[in-house]
Amino acid sequence: MNTNSSTFDIIIVGGGLAGLSSAIHLSKANLSVLVIEKNSYPKHKVCGEYISNEVLPYFKFLDIDVFELGAKKIDKFQLSTTKSRLLSTTLPLGGFGISRFCLDNALANKAVHVGSEILQDSVVDVQFSNDMFSVKTKSTKQFKAKIVIGAYGKRSNLDIKLKRQFIKRKSPYLAVKTHVKGDFPDDVVALHNFEGGYCGVSRVENDTINLCYITNLDTFKMYKDIDEFQQKVIYKNTFLKNVFSNTKPVFEEPLTISQISFDNKKPIENHILMCGDTAALIHPLCGNGMSMAIRSAQIASTLIINFFNSDDPDRETLEKSYLREWNTAFKLRLKTGHIVADLFNQPKLSEILMQGLKRFPSVLPYIIKRTHGKVMKAE
Repeated sequence: MNTNSSTFDIIIVGGGLAGLSSAIHLSKANLSVLVIEKNSYPKHKVCGEYISNEVLPYFKFLDIDVFELGAKKIDKFQLSTTKSRLLSTTLPLGGFGISRFCLDNALANKAVHVGSEILQDSVVDVQFSNDMFSVKTKSTKQFKAKIVIGAYGKRSNLDIKLKRQFIKRKSPYLAVKTHVKGDFPDDVVALHNFEGGYCGVSRVENDTINLCYITNLDTFKMYKDIDEFQQKVIYKNTFLKNVFSNTKPVFEEPLTISQISFDNKKPIENHILMCGDTAALIHPLCGNGMSMAIRSAQIASTLIINFFNSDDPDRETLEKSYLREWNTAFKLRLKTGHIVADLFNQPKLSEILMQGLKRFPSVLPYIIKRTHGKVMKAE
């Protein structure tokens, strides 16, 4: 889409869940919004593709009906250890499965419909001076805005430009995602552990199963390719062997992403409000990153609207409010996620933990609640 102006109220760098949700929310408040996204829609992304029902009231406000899009209702959870010990429970709040291919495309169409502009390009620099942002793109375009939201995902060259601390440290994780066809319950999301990682399994629209796993890159490099790694490592978990062996792939090749960092990030950098994975990445073992991205978009958008509606808008107040609300919403989730992931990264300890969870079945739903938020307001 061609932009009609070089100056906007808000520029959003990245058009994923957080960026597009913010674009819709802000455009509905009659603010001028430019989303700069390097990819076209629709596009598959490496993602667990399970979302907690906590987002449904907010999606209703955004006029997004995931079940009309084909999302699968999920209310059961399965967890297995590397030795294939299985634990099942009912999800306290429930959720749904939907692909990023489908959901991002629907959000992008809605964003344009309510007045946002979307530019397919890459941001190479963001500068802040005299209370305004200047944003430069790879195609040498330049835009200005009062507010910039960073929603460009797990890592980017822009993180280097902004001198963010986490980007200086190499991360040892690799994620692999594919879609397959076959038998799997519609109402279950499963997390199956294997040596050095874990794999999420759930249905999405069109009777497709999403398989997404994360593993240590050094371990993965010991094998010649993905097939050998799956055969010799992942298949040791009998539940994963059954899913991978008895389904047919939809993709010609799996999607991969490396250098995934779970290090702490700052939700605000150089006055940019960071949302979604750009602000923090919860361990996939907790299965709630998509909900967190959407919630962060709601927090940022609500505060930005208040900022523009104020008779005396104050950036410092906006930033302090965002940091406070972000910490309230996510700090405990992230801490719990780190603890859970650390426990399951130790096979012997995870087996003991599973035995304890079987003896005290109420503990698992409690842990799930700690990594999920409250039902979001429809605003």
